[in-house]
Amino acid sequence: MEPRKLYRSRENRMICGVCGGVAEYFNVDATLIRLVLAIFAFTGTGIFAYILAAIIIPDAPSRY
Repeated sequence: MEPRKLYRSRENRMICGVCGGVAEYFNVDATLIRLVLAIFAFTGTGIFAYILAAIIIPDAPSRY
């Protein structure tokens, strides 16, 4: 069994695909991840975490 890898989504993206990628990794709806991020954005932590994740998490491999 191959381990799952976390990627930024290419199909389910609004800005950088971080929320879509996290949602695909945990097999949940991306709207829930975006809602949690919006709640954390009010504290300032969410914005910093999103920018950091967008830099660190690689794009999903392209499918031909």
